Amino acid sequence: MSLKSIAAKVFAKKIHQKTIKWASNPVETQQKVFESLIRQAATTQFGKDHHFSQIKTFQDFANQVPVRDYEALKPYVDRVVSGEENILWKGKPIYFAKTSGTTSGAKYIPLTKESMPFHIEAARNAILSYIHETGNADFVNGKMIFLQGSPILEEKNGIKLGRLSGIVAHFVPKYLQKNRLPSWQTNCIEDWETKVNAIVDETINQDMAVISGIPSWVQMYFEKLKEKANKPVGELFKNFNLFIYGGVNYEPYRAKFENLIGRKVDSIELFPASEGFFAYQDSQKEKGMLLLLNAGIFYEFIKADEFFTENPRRYTIGEVELNVNYVLIISTNAGLWAYNIGDTVQFTSLKPYRVIVSGRIKHYISAFGEHVIGKEVECALQEAMKDTTIRVNEFTVAPQIAPNKGLPYHEWFIEFENEPNNLEEFALSIDAQMRKQNVYYDDLIVGKVLRTLVITKVSKNGFQEYMKSIGKLGGQNKLPRLSNDRTIADKLV
Repeated sequence: MSLKSIAAKVFAKKIHQKTIKWASNPVETQQKVFESLIRQAATTQFGKDHHFSQIKTFQDFANQVPVRDYEALKPYVDRVVSGEENILWKGKPIYFAKTSGTTSGAKYIPLTKESMPFHIEAARNAILSYIHETGNADFVNGKMIFLQGSPILEEKNGIKLGRLSGIVAHFVPKYLQKNRLPSWQTNCIEDWETKVNAIVDETINQDMAVISGIPSWVQMYFEKLKEKANKPVGELFKNFNLFIYGGVNYEPYRAKFENLIGRKVDSIELFPASEGFFAYQDSQKEKGMLLLLNAGIFYEFIKADEFFTENPRRYTIGEVELNVNYVLIISTNAGLWAYNIGDTVQFTSLKPYRVIVSGRIKHYISAFGEHVIGKEVECALQEAMKDTTIRVNEFTVAPQIAPNKGLPYHEWFIEFENEPNNLEEFALSIDAQMRKQNVYYDDLIVGKVLRTLVITKVSKNGFQEYMKSIGKLGGQNKLPRLSNDRTIADKLV
């Protein structure tokens, strides 16, 4: 065992002990974060406007600060972007993470000197947690690749901005720099297809031990590797045994990945976002990701089925329940206050608090009151493929409200790697799993409001072509699993 591996194990044990300490006192930990955030932001413009100096309890905060999304917070953000100080947080941000997809164009998410270290520490601690649990530290001697956005940063009123993954690239520790791929030059390539081809060329003869990225884009990388080397990725990289991912659920991709790799590999799930690093998988044995309660973020939770009511109740960490779909609301040391990031979560454990990402509050199908969420369609597909040779590259679901004939239905657009022998039989299998999970959907089928789902096959690389057509190929861009309209669907047919 190398000195590097031994040092990693020692450090992993130390971090594990620290984690146990705060995870064993969740309510107290969150209360300390809450009090610190309110105290530090009391003299900011937002703090003055919302009377932070008078806030003593969470209920005071809930009364003073309404839940907002980016559009509602934008007047404050615009002032920060224009260069004003002490608006949402003390001083100025050190970065803006630039994201797209809102009704007003680009979003500028502030990253401060207080918030930035937690993004780095969380990613590091996820790997250390894996080392502590499994005892496997050999991979620290091998090459590591992180498929991410360009590290080239722009500047706006004296503040650097770029994709979060590109910003994080500037914080890779020196002891990992020698092992890290791709090269800086390749990472700076903007066009995703050109970049992936360059990454393949740089890595095909390397000893890759750790690979990280959003599954859909890592899949593209693996396919190109396998095509060029004419052998499975696992044969090419004999020491590749750890896949780190985030952004989307890995399960729909797992069978395809294992086929591309040629064997099973361990994986670590992360829950990062420009707004904060919220959770990571701390155990290979337990379901869910450890919610980071000590990372400068105060969490609130609103039940998803109550979210659009006039005055939904806001729950704190000590009040949540297992298996309830919650909208995640955050207040952070980057100056986001009672902020709706759009993700929904469910708790899989309360000791410690672990979550899974169940979907997006804006990504659902309820054209007929069925309230279908992302987790349900992913689980239904996964169960239908179990013990079969069927493999799926990508999929999305949309309602067909006005078919040319017959009852309305949910239309599943699927790009197959291995097709089922009988498409209608496979559709019925998915439908049965949907009905098991969602009583509203089952009622609509039984009541003949909806017919069983219909699968529409998407041609090879069809989803990549769609993402390319809207300028969102690669990087941190993700295809929505489901939509309540046919904006995506109509471009796929």
